Order: sequence, then C-alpha cells, then structure tokens
Amino acid sequence: MEGDVMDKLEDMSSVYEFDPITGNIPATKVEITVSCRNLLDRDTFSKSDPLCVLYTQGVETKQWREFGRTEVIDNTLNPDFVRKYILDYFFEEKQNLRFDLYDVDSKSPDLSKHDFLGQMFCTLGEIVGSPASRLEKPLGGIPGRKCGTIILTAEELSNCRDSATMQFCANKLDKKDFFGKSDPFMVFFRSNEDGTFTICHKTEVVKNTLNPVWQSFTIPVRALCNGDYDR
Repeated sequence: MEGDVMDKLEDMSSVYEFDPITGNIPATKVEITVSCRNLLDRDTFSKSDPLCVLYTQGVETKQWREFGRTEVIDNTLNPDFVRKYILDYFFEEKQNLRFDLYDVDSKSPDLSKHDFLGQMFCTLGEIVGSPASRLEKPLGGIPGRKCGTIILTAEELSNCRDSATMQFCANKLDKKDFFGKSDPFMVFFRSNEDGTFTICHKTEVVKNTLNPVWQSFTIPVRALCNGDYDR
C-alpha cells in the first residue's frame, strides 16, 4: 500500500523538499470530500439531518482531536457534503483518521445533544492509495445496526490562488410546488481526474419564484477545477 501511495504522489508539484537540517518530512496538501449513503433515519417525521465530524489522532499522545465539521444537510440519508477537509499528507507517517456522523437536532455545538449515526476509522494513506483516491467503507459504532456507508475522495491541491466571482439567474423554470411556485437553488459539481464529479458549491434557495436571481459568490478556482482551466 505504501509503495502504491508513493508511486501515485511522486510527480506532485507541491511536494516540499526534505530538509536534512530540520528533519521535516516531505508533505503535500490533500483535499478530502465526504459523501454518505443509506444513513440511519433518526427522525420520526422526516429523514436525518446529517453532519460529519473529522478527528485526527496525535502521533505521540494517541488522543483524538476534532479537526473540523462539515455543514449540516437537512432531511437526507444520502448526503454529499460541500465543505471539504484540507489535510497535510506526510508520506512516512501513519495518520489515523476518524469520521463520526450525527443527526443534528438543534443549533447546539455540543455533539452529545445530537443523535449518533455511526463512525469509520481509516488512515489518510488508505484514502490516497485507493483506486482513483476513492475509499468506500461501511459505517459502524452502533451494535446490531447497519449504519450505511461513507465515501471519501482525496485530491492533491494545486498551488493556484486564483478566485472567480460569478452570478447566475434563470427564467421560466418549471413549477414544482402545488400551492406556490418553485423554490430553486443551484448545485455545482467539478470534474475529477477519473471522470467522476464532486459537489463543490451550492447556492442559497430563492423562495417562491420561477425567475430566480441568485446572489453573486466568490469561489477559489481550485475548488472548481483544482487550478486546471482545461478540466
């Protein structure tokens, strides 16, 4: 596995050179995208409102520390989270990761106030070294229950610092609501190197209109195409 990972990353342009004085290990920044399928349904009258929390484990202390959280996606068992995790990947270091899923029931930041949906353990090297840097594993942590699956995709970040500002509108959209007009929003997906697509941006919802004008937004170019304008 480690050899496969090194082969995959040997041509990365953003790899830092090893410094024999400081002893720094070569590293590159990797972006992790999280999706889940068939999560547990914890809500009575609707579906779960999932949130993913990433923990990293200290090399010496072995303690788990919260690294970051995705956004909450309402009423779905198959979330594709827009918010990414950006991690430093150290080639010669085992980096243990833990992904915990919760059904968010309130605005409280205290995770004990929300329903646990499952968890998965892996290493960053497992994700990077998987075919197309895409790792799919079952969620566990709740005895006797099938908790669904988690899908993790890794891509090395380019050094592109460009950003793009865009604004979109639409006219004469289809009417989808029975008692009113549609409540439209837009979802953007970027093309990956293996031909698949990953969600990268979602606009706000514009209520009750067939002719929406969404707010302008600024987004890093590397979030849209990882700096590859021909992708």
